[in-house]
Amino acid sequence: MTIRHAGVLDIDTVVLPVSSESGSGFEVRRALPSKHRRMVGPFVLLEQMGPAVFSTGQGFDAGPHPHIGLAAVTYLIDGEIVHRDNLGKVQALRPGEVSWMTAGSGIVHSERTPVEARSSGSNFFGIQAWVALPCRHEEVAADFAHYTELEIPRTCARGVEFTLIAGTSDGLVSPVKTFSDLVFAEIVLTSGARYQVRSEHHERAIYVVAGEVEIVGRPGSFREAELILLEPGAEIVLKAPAFHSARLMLMGGEPFSEPRHVYWNFVSSSAERIEQAKTDWRERRFPGVPGEEEFASLPADLDQDANRSF
Repeated sequence: MTIRHAGVLDIDTVVLPVSSESGSGFEVRRALPSKHRRMVGPFVLLEQMGPAVFSTGQGFDAGPHPHIGLAAVTYLIDGEIVHRDNLGKVQALRPGEVSWMTAGSGIVHSERTPVEARSSGSNFFGIQAWVALPCRHEEVAADFAHYTELEIPRTCARGVEFTLIAGTSDGLVSPVKTFSDLVFAEIVLTSGARYQVRSEHHERAIYVVAGEVEIVGRPGSFREAELILLEPGAEIVLKAPAFHSARLMLMGGEPFSEPRHVYWNFVSSSAERIEQAKTDWRERRFPGVPGEEEFASLPADLDQDANRSF
């Protein structure tokens, strides 16, 4: 479902995400891509995972699966997961930290709740986004980088906490290595606090993770799980209503001149490259993750939609 705001020049569209249940039994909300907007700058996917409460013995489990042609960024609000990949890297991710995985020519990884958290039950709440790589970097060597909470730029002033996960914004520069001009940030507003969204990036969107937010000068408010697509150049001011707070994600960047084909976990400017990745995965040519034996089959229900262009 999409709501169009007639006469509002600073907002393009408001998109409501598609909800589904993960294999671990919690809700996943996918705001991007949608039939109304396939990409925002270089971003081809935005998912909200949870919030979820796991009982003793339960947890998040994403078994070994492949990626090509993208960088995946994971940011947790609550809980903990452990990343493992075919490069032999093992890394725990906790709230406020950033994992940036460059798939490039191909990577296989898993993400799971650690054993320690399963022993007593745990919470889980996170955001994951995929960034398409520019054509000249689509086949770079796979890599995985982790950044601690202290390494990620963060400002707190006048009821606004701004965390720059990746890219540039508000005079800040994230240490996360990216391959294109972009911004990905978390914004937390306390009651009545205001934040001005800069126009330094051509395409931008605001995703409401929790609470609600107003745009100064516009009636009404935007609620949880709405993706607000902004018009290029618009400089809006976001405001948390009185006695309410809001948790938001800001994403955007410069659009690519070439469309992107997306199938399952594969992203590429070439439909033929997608087909090659499918064949390589079926025939188990991708390297395995040490200590992981599971194998995820290609989703048959997507086979006829392999050449979607975003």
